[in-house]
Amino acid sequence: MFRQIVLRLNPVCRSVLQAQYLNRPAVASVRLFSSKVQETDEQFDARWEAYFNRPEIDDWELRRGLNELHGHDLVPEPKILIAAFKACRRLNDTAMAIRILEAVKDKSRGHKNIYPYILQEVRPTLDELGIQTPEELGLDQPQQDKIY
Repeated sequence: MFRQIVLRLNPVCRSVLQAQYLNRPAVASVRLFSSKVQETDEQFDARWEAYFNRPEIDDWELRRGLNELHGHDLVPEPKILIAAFKACRRLNDTAMAIRILEAVKDKSRGHKNIYPYILQEVRPTLDELGIQTPEELGLDQPQQDKIY
């Protein structure tokens, strides 16, 4: 019964809606952009540097921040990396510091000058904190005795 009512009302409703639509004045197209304020590069760098410089940061927050930072289409500035390295040292997580360098190397793969520049800028901090690069640890070369 309900189906019969819907089938009979369908043409009537359609004609009424079309008549209303055709009699309406033209409306200009409106785009709804995000109301989020664009962040400058300096604000972005300051936000991430402050995030990693927090004294109460824990392992989970460090990993979350690094994952989010790695998700952006950029190579982080050296001052952000230095703050992340210091957070790794506060948490006694040297392996994460090495992973940060590996991620930077992976992100800068298309540009040959970026990774050496990053290493040059963060070298004093790496030496101060006692962190070795993946190249110094031999992680960039496959181990021949492990290949079968």
